[in-house]
Amino acid sequence: MQAVQKVGVVGLGTMGTGISIVSMRAGFETVAFDLDAKRLLALQQQSEAFFKRSVAKGKMTQDQLASTLGHLHVCSDLAELANCDIVIEAVFEDLSAKHALFSQLNTICKPSTLFASNTSTISITEIAGGSGRDDRFVGMHFCLPAQLMKLVEMSPGICTSAESFESAWNFCLALGQNPVKTQDTPGFILNYFLIPFNNNAIRMVEAGIAEPEDIDIAMKTALGYAMGPMTLLDLVGMDTQLLLCQAMHGLTHEPDAACPPLVRRMIAAGRLGKKSGRGFFTYGDSKIFGA
Repeated sequence: MQAVQKVGVVGLGTMGTGISIVSMRAGFETVAFDLDAKRLLALQQQSEAFFKRSVAKGKMTQDQLASTLGHLHVCSDLAELANCDIVIEAVFEDLSAKHALFSQLNTICKPSTLFASNTSTISITEIAGGSGRDDRFVGMHFCLPAQLMKLVEMSPGICTSAESFESAWNFCLALGQNPVKTQDTPGFILNYFLIPFNNNAIRMVEAGIAEPEDIDIAMKTALGYAMGPMTLLDLVGMDTQLLLCQAMHGLTHEPDAACPPLVRRMIAAGRLGKKSGRGFFTYGDSKIFGA
């Protein structure tokens, strides 16, 4: 299987935007797809702002900035992903939606194209089963925020070929990321711990034990976390946290994976987190993290 040269990213929410930036930064031609024109524009604006900060910090030259931004092509037509060597899906956590997407991509993309999912909770084997090419399907779960965090959880499905997994692994290394291999189990490594952990932080707020800011200060100061759980939840989004909980709890039935009632109330109030300007904290802009 030949080395990856052209990358497709489908779904330009927080994760898809970050993955696109990682791909551009590594020098890959990157085709980013979303049906929402606002998200396509946001990716262009956020990636430019991100890399301009890199220039300001001396991590990138002005010439490199122009070249890197030139790697990006945005589109709202899946047909433009036809010649990609790998397509990474980053849509919301719903199995039927992922099946419908990959079924379309299977008829569009060349036979050698690798398919990858950034899912954090749904079985890779189950998603691959609706893709039409389960031997060329790999789980690639990037750690949030993808443009800053180096970790990628790499998970083969039952039918994933050794060649496909090796190609995806080598591609991950070429991105400048640090892959770890996990089995196809609920939550893989990170979310097996993180979903219950974040839910318990939310329950502390619900119970009036501590304010969000104090919880974050405690976790960062005592445990050395770079980001507190409440800030992370605002970055993830309450709507996404609900979907993560539903997927994880539906698979494991573990009480700590059940969605706290406060999440649904915050969604009803429009307090989704950074994406809506207010979650546990209030935000004055929608700038992407880091540089």
